[in-house]
Amino acid sequence: MVTRRSRTTGTLVGSALLIAAALLVVRQFTGPSEPELPTIPKAERPVVEAAARTCPGVSVPLLAAQIHAESDWRPDADSGHAQGISQFAPETWKEWGRDGDGDGKADVWEPKDAIPSQARYMCHLYGVVKDLPGDPTKLALAAYNAGPNAVLRARGIPRIAETREYVDRILNTLLPQYRESEAKYAAAHPSPSPRPARSSGSGSGSGSGRGSGPGPEAAAPGP
Repeated sequence: MVTRRSRTTGTLVGSALLIAAALLVVRQFTGPSEPELPTIPKAERPVVEAAARTCPGVSVPLLAAQIHAESDWRPDADSGHAQGISQFAPETWKEWGRDGDGDGKADVWEPKDAIPSQARYMCHLYGVVKDLPGDPTKLALAAYNAGPNAVLRARGIPRIAETREYVDRILNTLLPQYRESEAKYAAAHPSPSPRPARSSGSGSGSGSGRGSGPGPEAAAPGP
């Protein structure tokens, strides 16, 4: 004989099993998603890509990771001693700031000026640290953060917590993320195949010579 209590207990157990099964289904379809990768803002992409081409040691992902670490892509970033999207100190900007957008002035708050100046300065720093032992990209980044004199005195990355955290975050966290996001961007935006050049039939090779060999970037690829 099935009592009212046993029927109630069976109903509760059945309901609990249905709820548990529903939760498993929901969890299966809404499981933990991969963290969203950082990306280069659309407005800054052309200037980042152009700036990276000016220095063999600087790649698009590296430049993007450095900007992310400096300002999180905020052109109005101001730390109190450094300014703009690329966080130039006033004395450094005075020496290395350049007019990148052709308006006749070098403006630290203008990404089209600051980002090319950042790439130019990084190229200079690669030259400064080239004779030091250690990874040149780590040393150039440390010099950007702490100043080249600090790196030269230390004969490596100086024992400054902020500088070491800065270099580590860029190379071990942000750079891999930007490499992955740039690979996905490239896959979604394939470059158009170049049209084959028309042959003149003479075989004399009298063209301008463009594209006849690797440029300086091919000789020393950046990270």
